[in-house]
Parts: sequence; structure tokens; C-alpha cells
Amino acid sequence: MNIGQAAAFSGVSAKMIRYYEKTGLIPRATRSEAGYRNYTVQDANSLRFIRRSRDLGWTVKQISELLLLWRDRERPSGDIKKAALFYVADLEKKITVLQALAHTLHTLANSCHGNNRPDCPIIEGLADFGMETSASSRGRRTAEPSS
Repeated sequence: MNIGQAAAFSGVSAKMIRYYEKTGLIPRATRSEAGYRNYTVQDANSLRFIRRSRDLGWTVKQISELLLLWRDRERPSGDIKKAALFYVADLEKKITVLQALAHTLHTLANSCHGNNRPDCPIIEGLADFGMETSASSRGRRTAEPSS
């Protein structure tokens, strides 16, 4: 199949297919006499695997490792489970960080009066690079520039 057909079959854009070839996730396609890329069903299935893995948030490097496991029919399933659980732990760490960020932003937004006055705890909080919590920015005003 040509690149357009492989893209339609796998749900991966032609641009991404070329990228995956360049990065080595899939082997370089053979070329027709006219220079068009030719893909096998196995290539298209690999592209589907990559797309689904990307949908789940795996990085290109992680997908490369998963592809090796997927292609190795002799591998123990424990290797795949270990990789998945490691990724879940990483996701849970990111979720914790994102929840803390959301909490901080909610706190800053709740402390802002949202009126016509220029002082704003949100801006003050963002400008305070050492800020651990929004409580440290309450009541603080930004310094006036000296003339």
C-alpha cells in the first residue's frame, strides 16, 4: 500500500509516518520504480500500534521499547507489565504535580478581586518565583519602580 493508504488504514498522518521512518520506529519503506513508498500490512499494523500507544501518552522512546517487546513473540509478558506499571507510576507523579498546580492557580484566582484595580495576586504570585504556596503572596504589593 502507498503512504496514503497506510495512513488511512492506521490513522497516522503521512507526515507522521515519514517521521516514524526517520526516527526508526518503523523500517524505511521500499520504493516503487516511480519512487513512491510501499508499505506492507505488517508496517501498517505497526503504525496502528504506534498510534494507539501515542493515544495513551507513551513517548517515542517508550514506544520504541514497546515495539521491540511486541515484535518479540518469545518475550515474557512480565516485561510488558513492568513497562506499563512503570509508566503508570510516572503518570501518577505527573497527575500529582498537575493537581498541585491547579490548586495553586485556583487559590490565586480566588484571592483576586477581579475588579478595575491593578493589584492582582495572580500576577504577584506568578512574579514570585520562590512561591511555594499562594498564601505567601497574599497582601503583598509589587514594588513601584524608582524614578
